[in-house]
Amino acid sequence: MRTLDTDYLVIGSGIAGLMSALHLARHGRVMVVTKKARAESNTNYAQGGIACVMASEDSFEQHVQDTLDAGAGLCDEAVVREVVAAGPESIAELEAYGVEFTERLSGGEGPRYDLGREGGHSRRRVLHAGDITGREVESVLLGRAQAETAITFLEHAMAIDLITTGWIDSLSSRGSDCGEAGAGRENRCVGVYILDENTNEVLAVRSGATILATGGGGKVYLYTTNPDIATGDGVAMAWRAGLPIQNMEFIQFHPTCLFHPEARSFLISEAVRGEGAKLVHADGRPFMSKYDARGELAPRDIVARAIDHEMKLTGAPCVYLDIRGRSRRYLKKRFPNIYAKLLSLGLDMSKDLIPVVPAAHYFCGGVQAGVDGRTAMPGLYACGETACTGLHGANRLASNSLLEALVCARRMADGIVTRGEGAAPSLAIPPWESGAAVPSDEAIVVEHNWNEVRTCMWDYVGIVRSVKRLERAERRIRNLRCEIRQYYLDYLITSDILELRNIADVAELIIRSALSRKESRGLHNMLDYPAPSDALMGVNTIIQDPPGWRAW
Repeated sequence: MRTLDTDYLVIGSGIAGLMSALHLARHGRVMVVTKKARAESNTNYAQGGIACVMASEDSFEQHVQDTLDAGAGLCDEAVVREVVAAGPESIAELEAYGVEFTERLSGGEGPRYDLGREGGHSRRRVLHAGDITGREVESVLLGRAQAETAITFLEHAMAIDLITTGWIDSLSSRGSDCGEAGAGRENRCVGVYILDENTNEVLAVRSGATILATGGGGKVYLYTTNPDIATGDGVAMAWRAGLPIQNMEFIQFHPTCLFHPEARSFLISEAVRGEGAKLVHADGRPFMSKYDARGELAPRDIVARAIDHEMKLTGAPCVYLDIRGRSRRYLKKRFPNIYAKLLSLGLDMSKDLIPVVPAAHYFCGGVQAGVDGRTAMPGLYACGETACTGLHGANRLASNSLLEALVCARRMADGIVTRGEGAAPSLAIPPWESGAAVPSDEAIVVEHNWNEVRTCMWDYVGIVRSVKRLERAERRIRNLRCEIRQYYLDYLITSDILELRNIADVAELIIRSALSRKESRGLHNMLDYPAPSDALMGVNTIIQDPPGWRAW
């Protein structure tokens, strides 16, 4: 087994990973590991923008209050204030790298930017680059990272599991030949095992600091706006290593995913509603005013539940967005990517209703971490959607996610450098053992289990939940995890089996978290407990199990 050394190991190449790498490259060698091509990330699909106070009629306090309101009593207010206040300097940093945000067409007084408004925001404060903000940010940051000699990329390479001194010592105590043991030493992360699909071999990467920036896990659900890579890898690895996982019951379902057989994951940005689109039935009847005085600009949890309820009431397969009141010229200018995509599918958004349904979109929970990325394990950091910092609470305010990634990446890098965690450890890494595993000739089993996990989660752990549904899901997912574990042990690993293992692990975390929260709050809606509980105000759900490694 080859062992590679680096000062800083970043797993993931979205905005959180690339910003972390760029900051750390000033202080040492950085390796960025990504399981597909380096540009493939959730960031690349983000349409809306970055929420930041940029206008004189706006204020940090208003942004803070909007975030707290959306978070339904579970935000960490100190974290919210820190992230919101750091917004302008983060935007300036992006612009210094070369990101260009859309500016206002007219002159005169007011902000220079064309600020959008999205659900839950009391002011226009969303900076955007047309309707492909994520793609613009990803392209610029990737270009800068590729130009840095201190940064190397390892593409088509999937992280398998964290390597910790506690695990190495446990092997030594059982008499395995795994190098030096350290009796009583601190349990810390010293690297990661990686499946390199370029050579079909397992590598070990040793690092002084390991950063999980693997994004979310929307592929746990049958219908999602996320790309295929979003399988919750960082959360699953951290849980298997014994770290605390926080608030996994809060899965944000984006209200408006395009309902079309040829574009099942295409997102219709919340900014479309911000520019006046109404949610209506097929006959043009609006319905959001029945659910919230803010109508289409209510927070995402309210809008998604309203759509879900209307679909169940009418039996309709979808609802519709109506923005026919805007001119074609305006829509092509403001939403060029969405307009072109819809037109390619035979829909002119200036004349036609747009069919939409809710779909799994964003994980508000994740690896428990601070704004500086620190986790419960020394040497291991989490940033972006993989982390749960307390910013989002029970429901993320629209366009706060990219802001969080920017701010936390910088705070994390500064802290890592200040603490001097930048030299790869010298200890020997135990060789990867495949045992009696053989190549698999039953790929159909993996595909079947993939579909079964995702269907189970969609049917029983979706927008509206019940104790009976969750208990049924828990039994089925645990049986599936046992089947997947045996498959994992019997056959040589592939990226498919690793991703299947991860989505099954994440599924169990979501179900256990949901069962433990006996109330309805934010994104967690329980038929058995329809109201929020005063006793659970400010109480986070924490799941932490002993390190399981391959035995789970």
